[in-house]
Amino acid sequence: MRGAARGRGLRRGPAVLGALLASLALVAGCSGAGALGAEEGVETVTVAIVSNPQMEDAISLSPQFEAENPGIRLRFVSLSENEARAKITASVATGGGEFDIVMISNYETPQWAQNGWLTNLQPYIDATPGYDAADFVPTVRDSLSFQGSMYSVPFYGESSFLMYRKDLFQQAGIQMPAQPTWPQVAEFAARLDQGEGQRRGICLRGKPGWGEVMAPLDTVINTFGGRWFDPQWRAQLTSPEVRQAVQFYVDLVRQHGEPGASQAGFSECATQFGQGQVAMWYDATSAAGTVEDPAESTVAGQIGYAPAPVVATPSSGWLYSWSLAIPETSPRKDAAWKFMSWMTNKQYIERAGNDPEIGWTSVPPGSRQSTYDIPQYQQVSGAYGPLILQGLQRANPQQPTVQPVPYQGVQFVRIPEFQDLGTRVSQQVSAAIAGQITVDEALEQSQNYAETVGESYQR
Repeated sequence: MRGAARGRGLRRGPAVLGALLASLALVAGCSGAGALGAEEGVETVTVAIVSNPQMEDAISLSPQFEAENPGIRLRFVSLSENEARAKITASVATGGGEFDIVMISNYETPQWAQNGWLTNLQPYIDATPGYDAADFVPTVRDSLSFQGSMYSVPFYGESSFLMYRKDLFQQAGIQMPAQPTWPQVAEFAARLDQGEGQRRGICLRGKPGWGEVMAPLDTVINTFGGRWFDPQWRAQLTSPEVRQAVQFYVDLVRQHGEPGASQAGFSECATQFGQGQVAMWYDATSAAGTVEDPAESTVAGQIGYAPAPVVATPSSGWLYSWSLAIPETSPRKDAAWKFMSWMTNKQYIERAGNDPEIGWTSVPPGSRQSTYDIPQYQQVSGAYGPLILQGLQRANPQQPTVQPVPYQGVQFVRIPEFQDLGTRVSQQVSAAIAGQITVDEALEQSQNYAETVGESYQR
């Protein structure tokens, strides 16, 4: 559940690289706005941001915002995804006040809003001419709202889809269905697999982490009819549906997947697919910007796209958004909103698309519906753009699987305990992918973890 690691920063100019390095240096100790000597009459807004490529693009464009708003200076604390989750959660939960803007997701937003940790952005949105929150993809907007108000605004959104090599499919005489099923995908992987040391059939994440292997695996569990808990919060990880789904996933990646699969995440699969070492890849829709970039991918222009594979549900793509929020503790809310609205409005999409260092293939996808009406974006994203929008529109976090559930979320369970629970379960699954334990052993231990969490909701 993270954007592509495209490495475009290596082609930036010295000024941009300097800005990025300066922001990274701040990670060692951020003591709040003004600590480095603020100019009189100037507010310094401290932004905790995930160091994914689209966010690096925003940092590179931020001097334009400062030029337009001379009373505001921006200070970026750029963090890896896992580090960002830990540091931002610790700061916001304890009211630490280090940050004026934090980058979070649709997992945290409703929970933190309910806890009173975030500023209600709806009054700011309503008072900002031309911001047009109605233009946000509805499922994304709803996932960032609490009691009808938005508490974070999306920078980009993503679902999941299947990427495949059109040339290899044509050579093998295989026709990708308009809506593939997982058994069909397994069959294609077997036919296209050249064996160890050669091109493999598919890349699937196996790296531990609730945002790594559990992201795609949860969608497989959902569409096989599995669920984490029943409506009474009884753990269901040893149910026949979950067993079948996890066994299928583990068998597929072990038999026809990438080498070292138990330690392969988004970045590793992006490299494998982009270098022509696998025939298919199921992952985040944000990957399209990577694999279609000729500077990063040897297979750009040879890729086909299909909706997330299904079994028992009509769709199974996930729903995720990196978004910006203002902690309730920030004393610089007005200045923070000015930058947030600049970074998430329609004009930013045009600015990034027309920037020669960024370009239309790398604009933030999946946040605004109007992005998909821009002729330049349509031209570069014709193969995948409509599928991204369709995947986001069809995602159903309220009913992600066949049977009723007491939680929301497609590739996660939106409860505070899931960060730990999902990580623990992912470690068991990764061990099964590595061949260290069986799937049954992995699920038996995972069931124990889930039962402990479920019991706390039964009281």
